[in-house]
Amino acid sequence: MVPWLPGGSADHARLLAELASRQLGQPIIVENRPGVSGTLGPALMAQEPRGDGHLIGLMPITVFRIPAMMRRPSFDPMVDFTWIIHLSGYGFGVVVRTDGPYRTWEEFLDHAKANPGRVSYASPGVGSSPHITMERIAASRGIDFLHVPFRGGADTVQALLQGSVDCIADGTSWAPLVQDGTFRLLVVWSAERAKRFPEARTLRETGIDIVSDSPFGIAGPKNMDPGIVRALHDALKPALFDPRHVAMLERFDMTVRYLDSADYAEYARRLNIEESEAVRRLGLRMD
Repeated sequence: MVPWLPGGSADHARLLAELASRQLGQPIIVENRPGVSGTLGPALMAQEPRGDGHLIGLMPITVFRIPAMMRRPSFDPMVDFTWIIHLSGYGFGVVVRTDGPYRTWEEFLDHAKANPGRVSYASPGVGSSPHITMERIAASRGIDFLHVPFRGGADTVQALLQGSVDCIADGTSWAPLVQDGTFRLLVVWSAERAKRFPEARTLRETGIDIVSDSPFGIAGPKNMDPGIVRALHDALKPALFDPRHVAMLERFDMTVRYLDSADYAEYARRLNIEESEAVRRLGLRMD
């Protein structure tokens, strides 16, 4: 299960599945289940009573955030999943329309600060990395943005094209429209400048000490047999490093960030602490 809409960077999962299928000798069917900031798919997987390896899913960082935003979460990330392999992280940035008033990141922030609650940004959902990061930026600069959540990159791009939001804060589904001059990239959120857009500064270069790349991997339901986990890991790892998959990741400004099952489980424990604390610190709630 892929917890995002088809299209854009989420489609790397289809190539990964195709390559891993060859390793396993049987097909892997990709089903897109967007919703609840990328946690609808994981929530459905958490209800799966059989950990037989026939249902696995892409795990966005929101699986550690959304439960902390709810009084009665539908799953516990530290109880309900078996961590199989960590894959990568996303490239994020903020884009505006080229025919709009903003030419620089500083101009955008200054205007937003002078007009509290009136400058809107589209994100792929409440609790998503773009949402959390924009609110961290707002808190650091005393800004009150208007958050407009959508289900995925295709929807955020359409919203900005229609002029219903002032900017997009999202992964690089906006890249083709930056390259053709329709959108302007104001800033990227990676530790280093994006290879495709070397002219765009990082947040750190603008004086905001934030790096956000939303790491993700693949997990299954709880209590999976270790032999099944090992077989899935051993099929997915060569697919992750396959040159065709690496090239597709790079096309979306993503890099390989491999962790095996044990290291991914430990990383998940750390992320759960860090992300749930960030949600509580910002006071974000869904109910």
